[in-house]
Amino acid sequence: MNLHPNEVEALVQKTARDFTDRVLMPIAAQIDREEAIPRSVLKQLADLGLMAVRLPSEYGGAGASTVAYALAMQQIARGCASTAVTMAVNNMVGEVIATFGREEQKQKYCTRLASGEYCAGAFALSEPGAGSDPGGMRTTATREGDGWVIQGEKQWITNGAFAGIFVVWARTAGKEALPGAKGITCFLVEAGTPGFTVGRAEDKMGLRGSNTTSLQFDRCRVPNSAILGEINSGFKIAMMALDGGRIGVSAQAIGIARASLEESIRYAKDRQQFGSPIATFQAIQWKLADMRTELDAAHLLCMRAATLKDARKPFSSEASMSKVFSSEAAVRICNEAVQIHGGYGYTREFAAERHLRDVRVTMIYEGTSEIQRMVIARSMLA
Repeated sequence: MNLHPNEVEALVQKTARDFTDRVLMPIAAQIDREEAIPRSVLKQLADLGLMAVRLPSEYGGAGASTVAYALAMQQIARGCASTAVTMAVNNMVGEVIATFGREEQKQKYCTRLASGEYCAGAFALSEPGAGSDPGGMRTTATREGDGWVIQGEKQWITNGAFAGIFVVWARTAGKEALPGAKGITCFLVEAGTPGFTVGRAEDKMGLRGSNTTSLQFDRCRVPNSAILGEINSGFKIAMMALDGGRIGVSAQAIGIARASLEESIRYAKDRQQFGSPIATFQAIQWKLADMRTELDAAHLLCMRAATLKDARKPFSSEASMSKVFSSEAAVRICNEAVQIHGGYGYTREFAAERHLRDVRVTMIYEGTSEIQRMVIARSMLA
């Protein structure tokens, strides 16, 4: 593993860092308070190539590496975690379509996701009763004539209210049906398709600027051309997408934790107690040292998983290690940041409070910490 980014990766990282410092940090608290990311911000991200870091240039993407994407994601999350989530899902949807889609699907959807013509894409896998167990989904797709009818409900869908294209998984019904995870097919469903409605936005603890909704499919009819990949091959697509997505969540957690550490250092130098800055106290110094050590360890795990993916080597277990360690370390770092800030850390006057709320979900989505440990253990015992 090369511990230093190459020229392109360093440029992508710098682009994201400059955008964060110039645009995101000044409005991050406003995004959290108003529960909305300005569309102009998403368009600027697209114009910079950050909404399609991994997409090939022929579809409008940056054509950069997974390492570049993870470095960019860390920087965007450092500025605004809600914006980072929107960017992450858009990148994941674009990469799924670019990997498994037919040429006409790539030309139609990847280019719109990359350019900002679509504000974002959405990844519709989870259901009210099937989160950690996607093989237990109940949404169905039944062949009728020259198309398919989708019936069911999805839950926890990021970008649901404004996405232009949705990657939707459904259990194949009828004569094509197969049991369990073998019988799942993936579809591309455009916003506004008859029979497809978006539910209310969830009132969340953190990531309040990131839109999260349910989806309802009531005899939603899509053509055969909406199938992504092959019939009954959808579970494989979902698992491959989640493996890559876990690198993105790891990078998000690292970015939020990095912001917490930077703010803790500034506060510790400024805050006076007993006639001295609290940064001179050993208790605070040890907290900062532990925070930095965990942050660097998380970063290295993230870079290892990203490097393996770029080399087209197996990386599922490494992605899970990165995700579980980074998310749990980031929660500890953000919690310590609140402690260092004392009473002020519990108020919205300081960003430490927002970071702790935002980072908590990284232990849950894209597979809970418990699921990650199952993946890692099964890999060792196989």
